[in-house]
Amino acid sequence: MIEEREERDGEIVSLTDFAKDCGVDLVQGNKSGEMFLTTVNINRPGLLLAGFEDYFGEKRIQVMGNAEYYYLLSCTKEDRYKKIESLFGRKIPCIILSKNIEPFEEVLEIASKYDIPIFKSNKLTSQLVNDLVTYLNRKLAPFTTIHGVLLEVSGIGVLITGHSGMGKSETAMELIHRGHRLIADDNVIAKRIQDEIIGTSPDNIMHFMEIRGVGIIDVRSMFGVGSVLREKSIDLVIELQAWEKDIEYDRLGIVSQFEDILGLEIPKLTMPVMPGRNLAIVVEVAARNERLKKLGFNAVEQLLSNVNFGEEN
Repeated sequence: MIEEREERDGEIVSLTDFAKDCGVDLVQGNKSGEMFLTTVNINRPGLLLAGFEDYFGEKRIQVMGNAEYYYLLSCTKEDRYKKIESLFGRKIPCIILSKNIEPFEEVLEIASKYDIPIFKSNKLTSQLVNDLVTYLNRKLAPFTTIHGVLLEVSGIGVLITGHSGMGKSETAMELIHRGHRLIADDNVIAKRIQDEIIGTSPDNIMHFMEIRGVGIIDVRSMFGVGSVLREKSIDLVIELQAWEKDIEYDRLGIVSQFEDILGLEIPKLTMPVMPGRNLAIVVEVAARNERLKKLGFNAVEQLLSNVNFGEEN
């Protein structure tokens, strides 16, 4: 049901996708049209260019700003060539020039020699580094694949899980019809980004749903662009279970349940499925109740407080 893949060696990204996602321009590519990213850290190569080669992060994206540019400009052409070759000879993933700095001829020549791509950005160096770190944190985040349906219900990311035939997709369909939004059906990719679990759909099945008796439908085409969302934090897990008369279900919500997803505990509810029960309305109420809890209001605590106050009087 859940396939964990917390350890990742890295991610292969196309140069065009990287340029688009990071808002940079590709100046010169490489033969494969791809690069391999392995770390969220960014490096400024100034110390290496100045001759200090210890502790250099060759697996990191290299960002060159004014400091590196004017330092290289002050060097002789022969010395500059050696320094730039010492950088590209480390087989770095790529180099990005900030503030629309034009690359030296030596940079273009040596990058071609070592088959390393070059990008350019009009952003300030500090802003560029911040944007790259954000991008890499999302791209290289640990992830897991969960069988379920993820929706945004009243602003809350609700992950509906349960065995096949429990009515996950039908419940989701009713919620979409009521104005809520679909993120993923069947396979939910959950990534841990810092202290949040972000859920999305595989690209090849995004916006599609399988409804038994109907088949595959395209939710965006059927209900409009406002009915879908690319990603959402997972704030609540609702597990649908077949109702059994011998099981005593929590009726007050006093006992808190949690689902561990990539080391984070997400609030969880176990919802019994029985004939005649409108699951969509119950899920909607559960989402609204979770939103109230996030705002600091807990109905159970308020009720117990009222009862205790009445007994004291």
